[in-house]
Amino acid sequence: MSTTTWLDPVRAALDALGARGETRPVFFRDDDGGWDDDALTRLLDRFETAGVPIDVAVIPDAIRASTAQALARRAGRGLLHLHQHGLAHTNHEPEGRSWEFGPSRSTAKQYADIERGRRRLDELLGPASEPIFTPPWNRCTQGTADALHALGFLVLSRDHTAAPLDTGPLREVPVTVDWFGRAKGVPWDLDERGRRVAASLTEPGVTGIMLHHAVTDAEELAAIAELAALLAAHPQVRTTHLAALASVPA
Repeated sequence: MSTTTWLDPVRAALDALGARGETRPVFFRDDDGGWDDDALTRLLDRFETAGVPIDVAVIPDAIRASTAQALARRAGRGLLHLHQHGLAHTNHEPEGRSWEFGPSRSTAKQYADIERGRRRLDELLGPASEPIFTPPWNRCTQGTADALHALGFLVLSRDHTAAPLDTGPLREVPVTVDWFGRAKGVPWDLDERGRRVAASLTEPGVTGIMLHHAVTDAEELAAIAELAALLAAHPQVRTTHLAALASVPA
């Protein structure tokens, strides 16, 4: 398959937006900052070359001080945005699906972990750490939302299929496309990824694309860069980031 064929549905969706005189905001959220620093650097270099903003959800207990300093310097150039991704990306549920902030944990325990993670990111990243929270595995409970509100967070970013929560003034800005999505346990190929992005662009609202640098191979990285470049160059797209979408001061 040509490296451009998989993007044909995306181009068609963008052309349809142009015919209707509509635009779409698009953001990229990469999870698991603190894992595989070399892979993260490769991804960020591609986005910087394309001139496209990217949000990185950083695991407080995983990130090294040297990595945090490098990320904070890069964030100062304007395209990289950083926020909190749980505390340690650890599953606390005794059975079933993985949750770090799941139903077996009280609001008080969740509050303590979120507060601890926020303090660490504030120490390591300073003002580059934004008041945004992405729960590991995109799963959290009402207690999580209550703790985030009490701690002064302004944005919760999960997957668009997540069960609704009473978030009050806490804004939700979900991702709509998982780059590593699966069908019946089989990972999507590039054609399916293109169709999923195109489908999201046809819907009103924001298109959010979720990445995981630590499991991205060279072919996938090239495809992600190709998609980012296409979106950045198209007049019907406004590439943006979570804080801007939620009107949060960066």
